Amino acid sequence: MASAATAVVLWLLALSWPSLVLALVAVSVLGTWAADVAERALEVKDPGAIVVDEVAGMTLSVLLVPLTPAVLVAGFVLFRIFDVVKPFPANVAQRLPGGVGVMLDDLVAGLYALLLLLFARWIGWL
Repeated sequence: MASAATAVVLWLLALSWPSLVLALVAVSVLGTWAADVAERALEVKDPGAIVVDEVAGMTLSVLLVPLTPAVLVAGFVLFRIFDVVKPFPANVAQRLPGGVGVMLDDLVAGLYALLLLLFARWIGWL
């Protein structure tokens, strides 16, 4: 749900590329810290209550492409697929301790989605 909300917010805000990069860095750094604190407090590895990782992953998935509705929908779908399937190295990253493990697997999923979106644009699909 957080990744879908992120896609909508990104479309509504229409941030410039530098602002989007700054937002991604801030969410990633602060999210890693917050996820670490939450994971320790809840005493559960990567609890579902932590959603900042999805915000970071979804933002990364559209970082280098125009934020059109079609791109955001495609980015959302691709990000969710990679987030669920967790292909290497996301599956390994998820096992890292604390907030790093919580955040990194979603950032890898976002990177995979971004690479496919860039390829889709390169061949003229988006």
